[in-house]
Amino acid sequence: MTDTQPPRLSLIIPAYNEAARVVLTIEKATAYFARQPYTAEIIVVDDGSTDGTADAVRARFPGVQVLESPWNRGKGHAMRLGAARSGGEVILVYDADGSTPIEEVEKLWPVLAQGAEVVIGSRAASGAQVETPQPKYRRLMGRMYNLLVRGLGLTAFRDTQCGFKAFTARARDIIFPRLRINGFGADCEMLVVARLNGLRAEEVPVRWINSADTRVKAVRHSLDMILEVLRIRLRAWTGAYTAQ
Repeated sequence: MTDTQPPRLSLIIPAYNEAARVVLTIEKATAYFARQPYTAEIIVVDDGSTDGTADAVRARFPGVQVLESPWNRGKGHAMRLGAARSGGEVILVYDADGSTPIEEVEKLWPVLAQGAEVVIGSRAASGAQVETPQPKYRRLMGRMYNLLVRGLGLTAFRDTQCGFKAFTARARDIIFPRLRINGFGADCEMLVVARLNGLRAEEVPVRWINSADTRVKAVRHSLDMILEVLRIRLRAWTGAYTAQ
């Protein structure tokens, strides 16, 4: 890969206290990309971890870019850092636990080839394979959150939170500089920004295996996300997401 030949894919992995799981995720991704005809880069964004996540990645994978935030700012902030550093024709934001197997990236290429600029993985779309579901209370909270998002007219997608979202380089350059949410609500915010800026977004069903050791705190983060959604609605009303 040279400066005049960008990688086909940039894999961005936000990580907070993921020293154990992210290593396995990178191993699987590296093995997968080695079999592909295109080039790929992996960028891990350590969001202020205290468990040595960045050091664990550097020790095992010298070819992986590692960015570090000095303190825990949130997934949204980590995604913005990674996107700003990425050089791929397509970027894929990917959960550190690898709940969606990396092989599911093969579902993205046909949709992108048909003109989509944003493609999101979905556990709710017809054809999705949820092999290990979340606990019932988390599924219920997820449905309630989605009802709020849709009720506010932010997006019609039924699964905004799946950690498997792809963007063309053009969509990256339009969406990520306009994002303001630091927490998990950024997953919704990026879809709102895409819609308001006329970017075509599509949803694809994916295979998904729940990881019980989640970093999402049911009560605290749910309350944060409700407040974030209200902030997104306000910013959308004021035209902040389409301002140059």
